[in-house]
Amino acid sequence: MLTLRLRHTCCPILLAGLLTLGACAPKAPAVVTPATPAAAAAARPVSARALPAELDRIFGAPAFDRMQWGVMVQSLASGEVLYQRNASKLMMPASNMKVLTLAAAADRLGWDFTWNTRLLAAGPIEQGVLHGDLVVVGSGDPTINARGGSALRVFERWADLLAAAGIRRIEGRILADARAFDREGLGAGWAWDYLEASYAAPVGALQFNEDVAEAVVRPGPAAGAPAVVEMRPAESGLVVDSRVVTVAGGSTDVRLRRLPGSDRLTVTGQIALAAKEVVRLTSVDSPADFFARALRSTLVGRGFEITGIALDFERADVPPILEGAREIFVHQSPPLAEAARVLMKVSQNLYAETFLKTVGARAGDGSAAGGQKVVEEVLQSWGVPPDAYVLADGSGLSRYNYVTAETLVTVLRHLYRDEKHREAFLATLPVGGQDGGTIARRFKGTRGENNVRAKTGSIAHVSALSGYVTTMGGEPLVFSIIANHFTQPQATIDTATDLAVERLAWIRR
Repeated sequence: MLTLRLRHTCCPILLAGLLTLGACAPKAPAVVTPATPAAAAAARPVSARALPAELDRIFGAPAFDRMQWGVMVQSLASGEVLYQRNASKLMMPASNMKVLTLAAAADRLGWDFTWNTRLLAAGPIEQGVLHGDLVVVGSGDPTINARGGSALRVFERWADLLAAAGIRRIEGRILADARAFDREGLGAGWAWDYLEASYAAPVGALQFNEDVAEAVVRPGPAAGAPAVVEMRPAESGLVVDSRVVTVAGGSTDVRLRRLPGSDRLTVTGQIALAAKEVVRLTSVDSPADFFARALRSTLVGRGFEITGIALDFERADVPPILEGAREIFVHQSPPLAEAARVLMKVSQNLYAETFLKTVGARAGDGSAAGGQKVVEEVLQSWGVPPDAYVLADGSGLSRYNYVTAETLVTVLRHLYRDEKHREAFLATLPVGGQDGGTIARRFKGTRGENNVRAKTGSIAHVSALSGYVTTMGGEPLVFSIIANHFTQPQATIDTATDLAVERLAWIRR
């Protein structure tokens, strides 16, 4: 996810067709169902001819006068544009940028692409002893993490493979070679005041647990006592500066702050004496060091003797010569199609930045700029003009990104019409009211449930939803709805967006 979002609902919006949105007061979590007047109003057929007036009524509501919508709706069957509003205007897309990133990755790498991680012995192996460094050479695999089980399960399997290769002692270091990507882990335009957040974790060619650790905060023995802060895993490399105090009553409020390039994590706030532990996720500073330390700790825990330290290959004072090093084994990731489902359904930023640098690395430049050149080439080949987008990162976290609704519709249309992409891409998208994705709580009980397949996007004052919906007549549509510069609650924008998409589902020709 890009940001935490506060959800509200508005009573007048449901009664007045969005014409009095500005007067809404935030209340309980909003879930549009047929039981609400808004959903009831949407639950009726609409003709393609009447659609523009209905959508204008939604997007042109007086409460939206100070913001901007970019909208385009097109029939995938006939190519007819059913509606457009500022469709050619550049808009901040938030996580809808992931649509472009994935499209380029799928086109250039293929849905069956896998990341390979090589383990090399930089020295002879004799009588169970590796006389030299164990070097892990990465290519960007983002999947060595806790999704589907323990984050350490891959390292534990590696321990078994090392033992099977006859190694039980390493007289050397554990070195993480992440040179397949450049050293810039952060995206252009990422803001300094959220870089400690898990959604802003730096990307690298070697990544463990999505480059995220846990700050675990527990109350002290009495009111007024300092809280106890522990990092999990201990190999995160972060140095804690705790300023959290224990309070007798009141609420628990714990906040984190870490500046870019620093390993110092400042933890502030208070925790109630009666509270259980509080866990906050935080990004690490050095992905390669984190990877190497976690691997070394796992191997030691499995009985290996290791005389050297664990660190980033490029920080080693005397790096080993890898020419002629013995390849012990190669770890292969799940296919790109599987990783893409995580990327899109939960909007995982690290995966997006990894995809971007991977396509760049395959073209000889494992940087964001290298990846962007590939994205530009793919978009140009699909008929997207170069002035219809601005690429800053792969995830959409940066506010330097700009995309038109028309560009998103063009890319989505191409993915749908190309047989090599259609089914694999559709499988990555969140489904309305279903499957635990980012729209699992939206469209429930409406024609959009289990019908809308779309990518969300959300950063401050930006919201987007782009994807596909099938009309009641069975006609597939592609749409993109982007909102910028709003000051209303996020849920107000979501409600307007969902109402518009619901109208698309009710089209009858």
